Amino acid sequence: MPVQAYFLYTVTVLIWGSTWLAIKFQLGEVDPLVSVIYRFGIAALLLFAWCVLARARIRLRPVEHAFIALQGMCLFGINYWLVYWSEVYLTGGVVAVVFATMVFMNIFNAAVFLRRSVTPVVFAGGVVGLFGVALLFWPEVSSLSLGDGAIRGLLLALASTYCASLGTIVATRNAAFGLPVISINAWGMLYGTLLLLVAGVFTGVEFRFPERLSYTYALLYLSIFGSIIAFGAYLRLIALIGPDRAGYNSMMTPLVALLISTFFEGYTWTVPAAFGLVLIVAGNLLAMRRASAPA
Repeated sequence: MPVQAYFLYTVTVLIWGSTWLAIKFQLGEVDPLVSVIYRFGIAALLLFAWCVLARARIRLRPVEHAFIALQGMCLFGINYWLVYWSEVYLTGGVVAVVFATMVFMNIFNAAVFLRRSVTPVVFAGGVVGLFGVALLFWPEVSSLSLGDGAIRGLLLALASTYCASLGTIVATRNAAFGLPVISINAWGMLYGTLLLLVAGVFTGVEFRFPERLSYTYALLYLSIFGSIIAFGAYLRLIALIGPDRAGYNSMMTPLVALLISTFFEGYTWTVPAAFGLVLIVAGNLLAMRRASAPA
């Protein structure tokens, strides 16, 4: 695997793993949907400003607009709306386990839509990693009661994960346009923000901005690092190693989040969680192993 791919993979995992902590500073005062609208709205504006300064092409043909809008609505819009909705019924740990299945969805969707062959070693690494994520959140997984609310939450989390996977596949296809990543993400985040804005208006959420500085700092971190930098690195990553291997970051991200929580929130590791950590790392090494072999 190219050195650049290792760097991009590490960047996405570390940043998205840390966004879990940043999001906690945004909860409680405004509807989560409003915070996501602010996040991607700010990111889109900054990206368009960057495009102007860098003189990157931002005028698109209709077909480019169509596919980038689809990417934006799936990856920056519906995905986030559904995952926040699912957490009304499920704990964050259970949602993390469901989201870890994205590696399999990426394998399936890449085979169907991009005609990419299924790589057995990546699939095997995904299976090992999924067991690891389940062990990492075993107390929450084992206490899950399949009532109506839980089933609704699971369906919402699966739908969110599948939307994220579709967005990844469309992003892989959009790389063929030859547009700079900043242009693709600028338009994509704008379309995603507009979709969420419409959803917010129709669901009657209250649009206001909290006065807490911690909320503002968290919002800026999520907009600049969690959105602009991480998604920019992710789009370059899927172009280098494909959506199947890049999708493994959905398993590494909660691991990084718990490692950060260990230092900042006093998270206590258990034997199942420690074994889960070993499985996630082992699955990651297995999934990436063939990528370093000659083609």
